[in-house]
Amino acid sequence: MSTPETSPTRSVCSPFPTALRFSVRDQTRNRLAGLLLLVFVPVWYLVMNAMASGEALDFKLYATGQVLRIDGGHLTLISAGLNSVTMIAGFVVFDAVRKALAFDRRLVFAGYRQATLIGAKTLAITAVATTIALYTALAILFFWRPTGAGWFAVLAGFAIIALTYGAFGLLLGVLVKRDLEGFFLIIMGGLMDTFLQNPLGNPLANKPVLQWFPSFGPMQFAVGGAFGHTTLWGHLALGLGWAAAFSTAGLVIFRSRTRKRTGR
Repeated sequence: MSTPETSPTRSVCSPFPTALRFSVRDQTRNRLAGLLLLVFVPVWYLVMNAMASGEALDFKLYATGQVLRIDGGHLTLISAGLNSVTMIAGFVVFDAVRKALAFDRRLVFAGYRQATLIGAKTLAITAVATTIALYTALAILFFWRPTGAGWFAVLAGFAIIALTYGAFGLLLGVLVKRDLEGFFLIIMGGLMDTFLQNPLGNPLANKPVLQWFPSFGPMQFAVGGAFGHTTLWGHLALGLGWAAAFSTAGLVIFRSRTRKRTGR
């Protein structure tokens, strides 16, 4: 009498929800990141708004060539929000991927397909990054309420930079050997990247060289929508390009480090 066998379709498809659940769990159980999101973001907004409120700044939209005369406090809130998102999203993903890499390798040896793990991690990063961006964009409303669809432009800019640095955290998680290196690159990289876009503290903020930074597209899109009532889809796509580049590099390295090897 023959014994029932596992369906091939089930064996291929059923691991994905499990892998997704583990990926989301790993990225959401970081208590320090949760504390930073709930406490640091409002405090950072408060400090930045107090320091820059009342200043008038010129900000250039490169897509149109228009120079906007805007409130420095409001512009600094956007750059502060971008900075918060880069740090928290990058930190969450890096910490989760770094700690789970050995376990992911064992899952592959046990029969999990690499495509399943890659898909689960990508979806989990997207969900976590979007949540971080949404909270950060909602918190800004306690200090400034953009008119019209300006808030949605800010939200979109935050979401894209969260995806970008989430992907950057993935890349560092499978690339660097120690936690300190990853944390340093995320914190210092995000800090320099976002605040160089703000003319308040950077005289070169309106120079073309900043177009080569990951936060350039999201900053341009958020400022254009919030102050210039202009939708700069090309710059939003530019931010997505950075996210795609980081995630592709990270997933290629992840695939290499978790593949089955034949040895002696």
